[in-house]
Amino acid sequence: MFDFLEGYDLLGAFWVTVQLTLLSAAGSLVWGTLLAGMRVGPVPLMRGFGTAYVNVVRNIPLTVIILFTSLGLNQTLNISLGADKFDTINFRLAVLGLIAYTSAFVCEAIRSGINTVPVGQAEAARAIGLSFTQVLTLVVLPQAFRSVIGPLANVLIALTKNTTVAAAIGVAEAALLMKKMIENEAQLLLISAVFAFGFVCLTLPTGLILGWVGKKVAVKR
Repeated sequence: MFDFLEGYDLLGAFWVTVQLTLLSAAGSLVWGTLLAGMRVGPVPLMRGFGTAYVNVVRNIPLTVIILFTSLGLNQTLNISLGADKFDTINFRLAVLGLIAYTSAFVCEAIRSGINTVPVGQAEAARAIGLSFTQVLTLVVLPQAFRSVIGPLANVLIALTKNTTVAAAIGVAEAALLMKKMIENEAQLLLISAVFAFGFVCLTLPTGLILGWVGKKVAVKR
């Protein structure tokens, strides 16, 4: 029944998807946190930059961003991100595009968590002489992260599914292999079911585990 899978590296394709997800998630968390800090910061220029970035990037289709990394950064500006092989270049460009896009949603999730922290705590921290950066990193963000694990889990699940867009620039992840198999095999329904099951196996445990963690570490008010 599943003879059509022979000759295809299904696990390898999903491993590329996992790598795209993990690297993009790590980069998005860092950049998204910095953007959130800018959006709640005291410097008008940084607040303006953070607000403009989020509002612009999250309203641009991800496909456009991914294609721009390949056609704009690589082919036009010759930016290769330190790689010399075609596959490696496209993989790194896809990660960059996914980070640029996903970080806007991470920023908004973290900013919503920051807004749940009582204002009095930040004021008390400033009263004892802590700077804005110290207040943010030592007092506000630890509590904010605990309250937004659920929303961040949703962003991570969306990111896992968004990695399929990387196929547009030739990254050998699951969606590209699925397209190739559909073109070569007369098993459309079975192929679709196999890849749908694969993504369910990636996203469902993530949501359940992070949902459980979110309940365990939630700030009791």
